[in-house]
Amino acid sequence: MVTITGYETKAGRRYRVRYRKPDGSQTDKRGFKRKLDAETWAAEHVTVAKARGEYIDPRDGNITVRPLYEAWMAKKRISAKESYYHTLEGAWAANAADMWDARRINTITREEVQQWVASISDGTGTKDGRPRSATVVIRVVDMLAGILDDAVADRRIPSNPARGVTKPRKRKRRHVYLTAAELYAVADGAKWRRDIVPTLGLCGMRWGELAALRVRDVDLERHRLHIGASASTVAGKVIVSDTKTYESRSIMYPEALDAMMRRRCEGKSDDDLLFDAPHRPGEYLSNADGPTSPDGWFAVALRRAGIDKGHMTVHDLRHTAASLMVSAGANVKAVQRQLGHRSAAMTLDTYADLFDDDLDDLSAAMSDMLAREHVGKTWAEREEVGE
Repeated sequence: MVTITGYETKAGRRYRVRYRKPDGSQTDKRGFKRKLDAETWAAEHVTVAKARGEYIDPRDGNITVRPLYEAWMAKKRISAKESYYHTLEGAWAANAADMWDARRINTITREEVQQWVASISDGTGTKDGRPRSATVVIRVVDMLAGILDDAVADRRIPSNPARGVTKPRKRKRRHVYLTAAELYAVADGAKWRRDIVPTLGLCGMRWGELAALRVRDVDLERHRLHIGASASTVAGKVIVSDTKTYESRSIMYPEALDAMMRRRCEGKSDDDLLFDAPHRPGEYLSNADGPTSPDGWFAVALRRAGIDKGHMTVHDLRHTAASLMVSAGANVKAVQRQLGHRSAAMTLDTYADLFDDDLDDLSAAMSDMLAREHVGKTWAEREEVGE
């Protein structure tokens, strides 16, 4: 049974809803300015909710976001790679913790979440005043939404105010490619990393996949590399884990790399790393060896080669490999396998610009086919005679 009574406060008359919870205990919710508001709330959150078995105790929504964040992150620790877990931790601490950690979840509104999205997108809501990229904004908004999804599932709040907000759209960065000649010029300017540049630029593996390669992963007779792990730097420490897709694969390396691969394998045991730094023999290459800053070794190698491609990074060598493979006539499935994409569709979506020439080839092939089939007059000839 629900009863609604009025009471006086310094701010004026307010209304209280008194009702019994499904377990029979009595409770109330107060603070309504109008009796109509109290009646509407009681009908929706008590009478109808109890009838549908959807009743939510308002007091369960008094919990703050922080403990729910910690529970959500505990789930991620089970399923996510350590490098990604560390990325999530850092993103939340830098962009969301101050805003949400101490907030009771039943006080969060969709409008407020939308305003927060806008503020970290333009920098007005960040600690350093810098706008956050679409990738970062989407990541932290999805984290908040995931946390509140759990709250909904646990019957703490009736709906998720972080779902349905408008998020920034990622801008697709234009791929930068090197020609084969440019690739080797950059390799010459990379000094002790000379072998790394063509391996990345011709084979297309990710930096972490190259760093994890061991001698046993090289098949010198078939010119194959087994990609089964990735070495990434987390909080200054190299962590070896599964590949990005959690799947192993076998990729080719061209004859041009044969002498280098044999030299790197010579005199080593199967467990030795294929690539390591001369000043740190036997240790994994770290992310510090694959920088993206303007003063990093790769940027220096580009300048030494006299190549200006804008902001090009080591990761762009992966795009160069895709470009060279397509130029060599590789089909989409072969490129997909080489790069470790989940599907050929993903490869096509990522590198659609590399397949523009296929349309020219298709046009010529269609014309040849029509001629062989003796279809007859061209469209121009048909128009001339009014057909």
